[in-house]
Order: sequence, then structure tokens, then C-alpha cells
Amino acid sequence: MVRLMGRSRAQSTGTPHRPPDPRGPHEGGPRRKPRGRLWSALSGRSVAGQVFLLQVVIVLLLVVSAVVALVLQVRHDSTVEAHNRSLSVAETFANSPGIVDALRSPDPSAVLQPRAEAARKATKVDFIVVMNTDGIRYTHRFPDRIGKKFVGDISRPLAGHAITEEITGTIGPLVQAVVPVRAPDGSVVGLVSAGITTANVGGVADRQLPLLLAAAAAALALATAGTALVSRRLLRQTRGLGPYEMTRMYEHHDAVLHAVREGVIIISDEGRLLLANDEAHRLLDLPKDADGRPLVELGLDADIAGLLASGRVATDEVHLVGDRLLAINQRPTDLQGGPSGSVATLRDSTELRALSGRAEVARERLKLLYDAGVGVGTSLDVTRTAEELAEVAVPRFADFVTVDLAEAVHSGEEPETFGRLRRTASSGIRDDAPLYPVGEQIAFVATSPQARSISTGQSLVEPDLSKATGWLAQDLERSAQVVEYGIHSLITVPLRVGPLVMGVVQFWRSEKPEPFDVEELTLAEELVARAAVSIDNARRYTREHTMAVTLQRSLLPRNLPEQTALDIAYRYLPAQAGVGGDWFDVLPLSGTRVAVVVGDVVGHGLHAAATMGRLRTAVHNFSALDLPPDELLGLLDELVGRIDQDEDVEDGGGAVTGATCLYAIYDPTSRKCTIARAGHPPPALVRPDGSVEFPEVPAGPPLGLGGLPFETVDLVLEEGSRLVLYTDGLVEDRERDIDVGLELLRAALAGADQSPEGTCRAVLDALLPARPSDDIALIVARTHALGADRIADWQVPADPAAVGEVRASVTRQLAQWGLDDMVFATELILSELVTNAIRYGSGPIQVRMLRDRSLICEVFDTSSTSPHLRYAATTDEGGRGLFLVAQLSERWGTRYTPTGKVIWTEQPLPFDAQP
Repeated sequence: MVRLMGRSRAQSTGTPHRPPDPRGPHEGGPRRKPRGRLWSALSGRSVAGQVFLLQVVIVLLLVVSAVVALVLQVRHDSTVEAHNRSLSVAETFANSPGIVDALRSPDPSAVLQPRAEAARKATKVDFIVVMNTDGIRYTHRFPDRIGKKFVGDISRPLAGHAITEEITGTIGPLVQAVVPVRAPDGSVVGLVSAGITTANVGGVADRQLPLLLAAAAAALALATAGTALVSRRLLRQTRGLGPYEMTRMYEHHDAVLHAVREGVIIISDEGRLLLANDEAHRLLDLPKDADGRPLVELGLDADIAGLLASGRVATDEVHLVGDRLLAINQRPTDLQGGPSGSVATLRDSTELRALSGRAEVARERLKLLYDAGVGVGTSLDVTRTAEELAEVAVPRFADFVTVDLAEAVHSGEEPETFGRLRRTASSGIRDDAPLYPVGEQIAFVATSPQARSISTGQSLVEPDLSKATGWLAQDLERSAQVVEYGIHSLITVPLRVGPLVMGVVQFWRSEKPEPFDVEELTLAEELVARAAVSIDNARRYTREHTMAVTLQRSLLPRNLPEQTALDIAYRYLPAQAGVGGDWFDVLPLSGTRVAVVVGDVVGHGLHAAATMGRLRTAVHNFSALDLPPDELLGLLDELVGRIDQDEDVEDGGGAVTGATCLYAIYDPTSRKCTIARAGHPPPALVRPDGSVEFPEVPAGPPLGLGGLPFETVDLVLEEGSRLVLYTDGLVEDRERDIDVGLELLRAALAGADQSPEGTCRAVLDALLPARPSDDIALIVARTHALGADRIADWQVPADPAAVGEVRASVTRQLAQWGLDDMVFATELILSELVTNAIRYGSGPIQVRMLRDRSLICEVFDTSSTSPHLRYAATTDEGGRGLFLVAQLSERWGTRYTPTGKVIWTEQPLPFDAQP
């Protein structure tokens, strides 16, 4: 049984409301903030609060009653004063000398008005009115009311009686007196009325009312403050509790202390034990009469007695008492104004210490597995993933960790047989361990734990490496160095995902003298199992990335075609994170023209690369039709739309494939460049003087959206201009906005030299990210013009006789170019083409010859009908002209213009006539 010193134990059947305060009710315990005590007092729930509220109400009623009584008394005195003053003024003026003569004079108002006004001002009344016996005014404060009927009772004054009355006149509520004016014979010859408004009489009282109220408020405040002080003192004495709460608290404090599972003791500043509950008696083996005795007399251990007597702050200090480990917490009781002394709690932590040690080990292992799940596999790189596994386990689990993988894993393949493994990653607490270095090719002997783990797929523990004969046989010299270095225990875990074994992970221990145990083997298996999934994902990604790169490289142009219109330099850089769908091409067209195209397929991987190949093939086919850029983009748009529809059907509504494209055709004969783009970044143009601009080319929607036509822009380029085409990976990434990228591109182009190769180098040096997240395609084309001396053209009338003139002109021009050997074939070709244009086409007809890498003959007409090659029968008289043209020329074809069509042929130049 525990009790307070000098207090008997109370009994009650109620339920404890709050823990008791063993210190007296007058002081000690946690002090509440003043605001909390005041609120408790005002709340009315405590004894102090009830007393405070009752006293405040009584004081408030007394103050209000006094103020009301005083106000009523002032109002009554003001009314009496008004009656007396108005009667006195009226009687004085009525009995003044000359009043009777003035009333009998011909003009009483002229005599009495000045006297009445002077008397009114002197007596500070509101009006003095003199009237005749009929009540007609002779005087008034306001002259316009003279001669009017008086408002009031004049019957009794006419009978000789003075009266006072309270009325509401034209100037407000007032008190007026009416007295008779008597002649010497005693007859009433007139009346005098004097009045004063209630407001004027009560003004003094009203001016005194604020002072009165202020005094009342001050009295109320003083009374309330005094009441509050009394209630505050009472609040401290009762600790803010109500009567029932106080009774219940003191009835049950012993029961609470008896039930608590921690020992509680209170010591005075003199070192005496004031209180100890049952648990404290049990833990410290205190005598039954320990309360009130000094600590030194209780037979406590010296450490425990010294700590309790010192009163110092202690937090979970562990002390051995007998066979128990006690966790002791101690705090002084006077931190917030309580009595001096200290309170201590005792908790038996013997079993808890053992459990907490095991729990801490488990927590550290779970934390290690969590960190491995977060930190291993951050990249899709096999080597980096193996390094992350080694780094996360050192030094928290092992002192050294090595990871050995099969060569096939590095290339993304599945290893079928294990000959040699490559040491892929190594991490340790020191760098001088005599283990195989990273990059070493290792062939494990069959008896080694590594080989056994790989062959069986099971993890192994070698608790003592100095006695592990199978491991020692791997490399006698190196194994001896490892043991001498201090590494004494090993765990080998196969890197396995399902039936696939990719390598082996080794955990080495040197610092801790204990070998690895079974629980640590389980942790190592879990750690490697999580990392194995990431390494397998990286292996699969490596394989897919290799396949995608191979496919992408096979689909991109390996060599650019020969042509003389443009000097071309290009760069293609695949993204490091994954293969994209960027592509480009250079396509020679008829008439020495050249098409340059660049595009970008949305997405990465095999799908993007395959889609890029389909688009590039489609551009090749469409360009063979000599279509203008806008029409070619329209056909590509339809193709991408069909691809999207096919994918939606096959994949059940997969992601829509999107693509952008820019298509430009440059004609060196006119130096005109026609450009159209579909959602692609605009081209850059570097003039021969070094100025850089981005021509305004209508963007158009990306390919696959459909519904909107594409527009073209014609640019006339000076010879030596550089046209720069690129994909968005060059100017835009996650950390750089496209506007910033375009400005950087402008600056790089302005500072580059004139050669296309130099331009490519300057642009990539300025804009290439450290780790490109998207493919980059860059094409720089420097323009050339076909000289006028290599162009010959003639206008041909629509007359068959003109064919002979054409042949003669062609002969002369070929002789001038030194191509006499080509006269016969060229004359025959142009004769057939011009004859067909005259016969089946419409004028005007134009013939043009161009000398480039080949001899180009072109016949222009305004007809849109294209000729078709057919094989004539032996009995047909005609139909062999185009067949002859096809046989004599290397290539021939038709291209359409806005005004008609062009039939063209190309003939190879003799070897000695090549440019």
C-alpha cells in the first residue's frame, strides 16, 4: 500500500478520473499557464470559477443599479430646475416696472420686444413671450411669430393664477410658466410666459453622465480585478478542479499508483523518500516502512542511491540491480515552480534489451533490403547494376562483395554454358584486397564454391576459408594471400532468375571474427534475388537495344548518292537511353535537282526503328514520282494514318504512332529551294556572308493527324549558302527549352567555318548534351549553282518542221561541249520527244539540255497527259518511239509542273567527259 506522508487513504467506489498529484494541493505539480488558469476560473466548472462568476454578477448588478438610480435622480432634478427657472423669469418680467404702460401703449411690441430679448439672454431661457388677454403675442424670440396665438393654457393665468406646464412646442420638449400681468387696480391686463427646453436644462446632467459611467466602469473593473485575484488564489488552491473531481482524485490516487507497471518514487531535496509505489518496492526491494526515511538507510545499491539522491536529470539510464537491468528516468519537480525534490520512474528492461537487440538486427536487415530495392537497378546497364549491388552491401552486410557474370550477359544473351566469368563489379572497405580485379576473366574449378553454386543453383557458406579445400584449389597463391589478408568467411549466391543463371555473387568477411551464419545466408539470397531481377532486365534491355541499333543502322543510308547540286555533311547520334526513330536521306531527282529529307518518329525501340524504315522507303518511292514537297507529305500523312489504324486493330488500341518530317528540293539551275514541313523544327539557313536565319516555313500538322493540307515555301539561295536540317533532339531536351536551343544553334552556325563538315562539328560541340535522351540527326547542305554554260534551252513552235531545227541546234551545242559521240542518240531522243509533244501535247514547247554528271534532255509542254511505254507489234506502223528513247537513255521519266509536264532523259557521259 502506498500513501502520502501525513494523509490517510480514502476509499471510494468511483472510477479514477486523472492521476493524483502526491504533492500537496497548494504547490508543486505542473503549473498551468496564466491564461489556462484564468479560462478555468471563468469557465465555471471549478470551485474557483463558480465563486468568480457569482461575485462578478453581484458587482455588476450593484453598479448597474447605482448608475440607473443616479441617472433617474439627475433627470428629476433637471425637470424641477426647469419649472423653477421658467416661473421665476416669467414672474420677474411680469412685475417689472413699465410693463403695464407698455401693454396699454399703441405699439406694445415695439416697447416690449427689446426688453424681452434682453431679459431672455440674461436669464438663459429659450423664450419670453408677452401677450394680451386674448393670447396674441407681443414678443417672441422669432419675430415672425409675433402677432400669432400663444400655444398653451391661459385660462388659469387670466383668472390670476400663475402656472407651469410641460409641453412639446415648436422648439421641442420644454417647460413653460405663464403668469398674469396685473394693473394697479388688480385686473389682469396681459400675460407673460417664459420657457426653457428640457435639453438645455439637462445639458449639465448629460455632461456629467460620461464621468458617472466612467466612474461606474472603474468601480466595476476594480471589483472584478479583486474578485479575479481572490478566484485565482482559490484556483491555485483547488488546482482548477470541481468538488466532485477533487474528491475522486484523492480517493483513487493510491489505486492508480498501485496498478502502474513502472516503479514511481518521489524524493525530497533532503534525500528522503516521500512516495514509492508497489512496483518500486518490488524492483528495489524496499522495506515496508521506507516512506519518510533517508535513502541511505534503505539498503540500496550505491549507484542507485547516488543517482536518486543527486536529483540530476536522467533519461533511460540502465543500472544493474541484482539480476535486473533497470531503466531509470529522473526529473526535478521544481522545473515549473513546484516543490524542490525529484521524481524517478523505474522500468525492468531485462527481457526488453534482448528483444530490442534482435529487433535492431532485423530492422537493419530490412533497411538493407529496402535500400537495395531502391538503389539497385536505377539504370538499364548490366555493369552499373552489378556495381550498385556491390556498393549497397558494403559495409552493412559484408566487408567485400564481388560480382562475376558470364560474357553472354554483357551482350544481352542468355548464357548456355559457363566457361569463364568476367569480374564485373567489386566493392570493399579497402582497395588493397588480393581478390581478382574487375575485368579479370575467371575460370572457376569444379570444386570451388562458386562453381558449385552455378551448377546446382544453390547458395553456399564457407565459414572458414583457411580450411575450405575446394576454394583453396582455385588459386593456391592468391587464396593464401586472401586468408593472410584477413578474409575468413564467404557466401556464394548464384545470380538466378527462374532457371536462368547469369553468374555468381560473393560476400567476403574480414572485420567481424564470427563467420557468416544461416540467417545471413538467407539475407544474402534475398539481396541477390532482388538484384538478379534488375540485372536480367538490364540484360534484356541490352539485347533489345542492340537489335534496335542494328535495325536502325541497317535502315539508315550508309553512303550518300553522288550529285553536284549540294555538298553534304551529316551526323547521326542515337540516344543513349534507347534507340529512336530519327532518320534522314538525300535523294537525287531529275533535272539535277536534289531532295533532302529529315524526319522523327515518336517513341523509342524496335517499333520506332521499324516505323522509321517504312517511312524512309515510302519517301524513296514517292520521290521517284517527282512530287512536290507538299504532295509528298500528304501521301506520307495518309501512310502514317493507315499504320496507326493497323496498330490499333492489332494491339487493341495501342499508342498512336506519330512522326514529323521536313522535305526540301533544291534546283541548282534556278537556285530555288522548295520546302514543306509536317510538325518538324524549322530549317536554318546560313548565307554566304555568315548571317543566320530561320526561314518562315508553315509548320503543318505532324504526320498521321490528317485533315489539313501542307504548304510549301520557295527560297532563292545564293551559291555557297548552307541549309541546315536537324531533329528536335539537337535543340531540345528535359533541361533546355527549344527556344534556348534555337538561339544556341544560331550562335554556333554564325561562328562555324564555311565547310559542311566544320559546321557539323561546331554545332555538335555547342549543343550536344552529355547524355542525349533522344536521337540527333544533323544535315548540312552547301549549295552549288549549275553554270549558264552548262545549260542550253530552245523554244519550239508547234510545227513538225521545227524538229529539224531542234536537231541542228542540239548538234551544235553538243559539239560545243565536246560531246560529238552523243549526237546521234541525243538527236533521236529529242526528235521522238519533241514530235510526241507537238502531236499529243500543247504549246508552248521548250527543250532544255543540262550537262551535269550525265547529259539530261528535257521537253516541256502544257499537257498533263503522261506517255506510256508499250511494245508495238510487227505489223504496227508506230508506237516504237518511247521504246527507242528507253533503250538509248540510262533513265527517263515524267514529272509534272504547275503548268504541265516535263519528259526527261539521262544519258551517261563518256569517261573522258566526266566533270
